[in-house]
Amino acid sequence: MLIIYISIIVILPILAQCIRTLIETNVKPEGFVTVIPGVFSLTYSENRGVAFGLFQDGTVFFAITTSVVIILFSILLFKNYKKSKLFSVAAALIIGGGLGNLFERIVLGYVVDYLSLSFFPPICNFADYCITAGTVCLIVYLLFFSDFMKNDKKKEKLDEQA
Repeated sequence: MLIIYISIIVILPILAQCIRTLIETNVKPEGFVTVIPGVFSLTYSENRGVAFGLFQDGTVFFAITTSVVIILFSILLFKNYKKSKLFSVAAALIIGGGLGNLFERIVLGYVVDYLSLSFFPPICNFADYCITAGTVCLIVYLLFFSDFMKNDKKKEKLDEQA
């Protein structure tokens, strides 16, 4: 099973860079392309910050932070991939998305964002959505499947009985 998670980690940043290249070639000259009027467009944006464009011009700090998160989740994945498929998929999505954005930060000095939804104002990119999907999977895992929450519930029951 580990090969599947490694494949996700390798494929996602490659796919993110292929999409970025297509966006730079086809969308950047125009600035935006409407895909579904009033709902979805491709909008070229250079993000020198983090999510939602916050904390502009922190490229070195964000590259280091992203690297630490990638290393942490890599260690957790390799230690726990046999225990939970959901956790492993979450970790692979977070690592792969993080690598996609890290590559752009190091090479370009910014991240290219392009996915614009009318009902979600920040412009994001494929790697951001991979990280978001991984985070949602991680939250579901922690809330419903991990020993972490089960131990807290056991502790609450013991506290109630005391």
